Amino acid sequence: MSLPPITDPHRLSCHCGAVELAVTLPDGLGTARRCDCSFCRRRGAVAVTVPLDGLRVVKGLEHLTLYQFNTGTAQHYFCAICGIYTDHRRRSNPNEYGVNAAALEGVNPRDLDPVPWSDGVNHSSDR
Repeated sequence: MSLPPITDPHRLSCHCGAVELAVTLPDGLGTARRCDCSFCRRRGAVAVTVPLDGLRVVKGLEHLTLYQFNTGTAQHYFCAICGIYTDHRRRSNPNEYGVNAAALEGVNPRDLDPVPWSDGVNHSSDR
C-alpha cells in the first residue's frame, strides 16, 4: 500500500474529533519511530517529528490533558474525552514534538513498517 501525500500543514485528530492539530512534517513520515521507555512501550504509538513551530492546536485545547513523569521534561498530551495520545514535547530534543502517526489524517501506521526503535530505556538524560 502506498502512503498518503503529506501536506503542510497536515491534519491530526483524536478519535472523537474534539482535538484537532495542524502539523508541519518537514521530513514527511521518514522520521517515524517507536520508543521502548517505560511509558512509550505501553502506549505503543509510532511518532513522527514536528518542529516546535510546526504544531498548532486548531480546536480542542481545553480537551488536551498533560502527563509527565520521571524527569518531567517530556510533555505527553492526550484527549481528555477519548484518551488518544496526540503529541508530546520530546525529552530527547525539547525543540521538537513527536506526534502520533496513527492520528494523522489518512495514515495507517501499519503502512510505515518496519519502524525503527529508539532506546528510551537507556536514555542519555537518565545518566
